[in-house]
Amino acid sequence: MKLNFAKRMSYIKASEIREILKVTEQEDVISFAGGLPAPELFPIDEINEINQIVLKEAGTKALQYTTTEGYAPLREWIANRMNERLGTAFDKDNILITHGSQQGLDLSGKVFLDEGDVVLCESPTYLAAISAFKAYGCSFIEIPTDEDGMMMDVLEEILSNTPHLKLIYAIPTFQNPTGKTWSLERRRKLAELSAKYGVAVIEDNPYGELRFGGESLPSIKSFDEAGNILCTGSFSKIFCPGFRIGWIAGDKDIIRKYVLVKQGTDLQCNTIAQMTIAEYLKRYDIDKHIAKIVEVYRKRRNVAIESIERYFPDTIKFTRPEGGLFTWIELPEGISARDVLVRSLEKKIAFVPGGSFYPNGNKENTLRINYSNMPEDKIEKGLKTLGEVVKEYISQSE
Repeated sequence: MKLNFAKRMSYIKASEIREILKVTEQEDVISFAGGLPAPELFPIDEINEINQIVLKEAGTKALQYTTTEGYAPLREWIANRMNERLGTAFDKDNILITHGSQQGLDLSGKVFLDEGDVVLCESPTYLAAISAFKAYGCSFIEIPTDEDGMMMDVLEEILSNTPHLKLIYAIPTFQNPTGKTWSLERRRKLAELSAKYGVAVIEDNPYGELRFGGESLPSIKSFDEAGNILCTGSFSKIFCPGFRIGWIAGDKDIIRKYVLVKQGTDLQCNTIAQMTIAEYLKRYDIDKHIAKIVEVYRKRRNVAIESIERYFPDTIKFTRPEGGLFTWIELPEGISARDVLVRSLEKKIAFVPGGSFYPNGNKENTLRINYSNMPEDKIEKGLKTLGEVVKEYISQSE
């Protein structure tokens, strides 16, 4: 029997990253593909201890339904953390707990997007955000970026003459996939333009705590006088991803709309996971734990950059991120990263071709490298091999 599916199913495609990760489950593959945290840094013993405490002291509460908004002590901690680190002015009622920051993106589509609406984003941008928004029948306009972030003159021109424009999506700190960080002036300007043109902004910030160098900057939200900007965050990169606990924060009237659509999606997030995280934050020093993660990732970033410099041809360009999980490589024009991937997989090396990070396509000579998940020796070995593959492919294409 032929079934009639919703129109949105024609917009949805399998995540290229998730498909590549299936290959990386082979133990002999060196993977630069997924944005996976280093599993050896998960606080397993502490979580085991906290789980026992939560179940013993509040088991009936931990195993019961909770509010859609989320566990109040955890929301309070998040609000205070954002106020201290990002210059916001939140309390717990500005926070909705979500299944990772990814659910915050999906809920944003439900709240803001109708079929035919337009989303503005960086070029390139986060692949899973493209998938989340595209399910609601929107189209994308890509805004070019330079070393300081989204180019505001281009953005304003598009804002001034584009109908059905509903949403601007941005990752201003250690952007996925490029690793770039926006300047202070660009952050302030985006808040001004959001207010001037009455357009919502989703400021995605899953990597902001993972800074290796440079100056910490306030959030775009901290410059928001109109209440148009929402922020997402996550415990996945600073604690562990398996709990799937993140949040979206913003004006209370807007957050109430998110609560309504979340009620129709999953009712609430995992109660015991929220309580375990909250109890951990009360009993342990999360900053000490993050510092440990940062030190490991800094070393791995350094090895990745040194390996790219040493083993890749001089004709490539790449970013030097001050934090986060990724660096971005641009191959010479006409060189397909997808073809390079086919050859590198034969040598047990995986990465994500960059074309999928452009919602409108036509940019196949780029690729994303993740350095957080592999030890230093494998990073050097894998990038040495990948560099050889790239050199060989380029020479054969000339």
